[in-house]
Amino acid sequence: MSVNISAFFYLLSALCFIMALRGLSSAATSKNGNLFGMVGMGIAIATTLFSPVVGHYFPILAMIAAGGLVGIFIAKKIKMTALPQLVAGFHSLVGLAAVCVAFAAYLDPTAYGIGIKGHIRTMSLFEMSLGAAIGAITFSGSLIAFGKLQGLISGKPLVFEGQHKLNAVLGSVLVLSILLFTLTGHLTFLYLLTFIAFALGFLMILPIGGADMPVVVSMLNSYSGWAAAGIGFTLSNNLLIITGALVGASGAILSYIMCKGMNRSIMNVILGGFGTDVSATAISNGGQSHDRPVKVSSSEDAAFILSNASSVIIVPGYGMAVAQAQHALREMVDILKTKGIKIRYAIHPVAGRMPGHMNVLLAEANVPYEDVLELDEINSDFGTTDVAFVIGANDITNPAAKTDKSSPIYGMPVLDVERAKTVLFIKRSLASGYSGVDNDLFYRDHTFMVLGDAKKVCDAIIKET
Repeated sequence: MSVNISAFFYLLSALCFIMALRGLSSAATSKNGNLFGMVGMGIAIATTLFSPVVGHYFPILAMIAAGGLVGIFIAKKIKMTALPQLVAGFHSLVGLAAVCVAFAAYLDPTAYGIGIKGHIRTMSLFEMSLGAAIGAITFSGSLIAFGKLQGLISGKPLVFEGQHKLNAVLGSVLVLSILLFTLTGHLTFLYLLTFIAFALGFLMILPIGGADMPVVVSMLNSYSGWAAAGIGFTLSNNLLIITGALVGASGAILSYIMCKGMNRSIMNVILGGFGTDVSATAISNGGQSHDRPVKVSSSEDAAFILSNASSVIIVPGYGMAVAQAQHALREMVDILKTKGIKIRYAIHPVAGRMPGHMNVLLAEANVPYEDVLELDEINSDFGTTDVAFVIGANDITNPAAKTDKSSPIYGMPVLDVERAKTVLFIKRSLASGYSGVDNDLFYRDHTFMVLGDAKKVCDAIIKET
């Protein structure tokens, strides 16, 4: 395949990736977005395989087959609630791949057209050093994020005295190592900058609490994209540059949206230092107030309250995802709608640990897209709503975020659930949310707690309605 034809198909693949991002921006077009992404990747792989520079097909095809089988196995086994840690795990592989390509290009520059051994172009040295550094940070940081989300590592911030100073020193040494490697081309400096980057990835993510992991995963997604783009320059591969830039930019934009949704600083995310103090406070305080009076109701009571309402806003959360209650919830809603009850869904920007998680689950249950509204669209309607039906959500409904300046989640935009005439909470227990902060709304006079598995509670309500 000639260079011009390869360039054409790479451009076609890049356009598919752009359309994929466009499609994934909305739940209504997400399926088409996924299809565009798959087609784009298929074109990219086929174009590369038919490239004249490829001379050994067996190892490539063997790795594609092995990776495909692993991917199919994971896709069939993974639970929807484990998607955040799955994403973090995949990011780590992208980062590691960038490091491996950087070393391969250095050890055999002729194969990559960047010079000969011992005389590699200065710009290529700089590009591979950036790719290796960002890739190493992405790899180790993603491993920590995966461990915290999976529960293998404590969600508490792991801090020690002088941590920020150590990070600053390591960051300075990393920059110096990149410059020295670029100027001298010595392998020692490539080893040094890679090792320091690995260490920085660990140290930047360890002090961040579990409640802030969704934003961290999003930012690591951005890092993986920039690492790929850096290696794309080293390989003179326009598709890798474009794809890496798309992933890097979209990840950064998503991180900004999530930071805004959690009242966090985007610069603190980039530097890996946000969440330390607030998360530590949340966990140290605990905030548990289970000795306070709370109204515990039954599914029969919930069915009666819902059946006599004229308007209901449903707030889905992580608990709904864990219980896989979306289908039972939609069945319950269909019954209530036959009674003339107006029902809508309120989605927080970071509900369910990652943006779009709740939208996907509701779409899976064939919930009409027009019934699903974002925080800014529906928040003002809670004051005129008869019932707020909170199913498995917690932190995103906590009024302390608006009133308690000492609260770790103070300033985070939340759904104004407490303004509804009646609040029904479906939860397994009175335990605090992912941030470790107790929810004062549990103990208010107009709040009724229905404790139990979300799916079982919805099934019970269906029988009583």
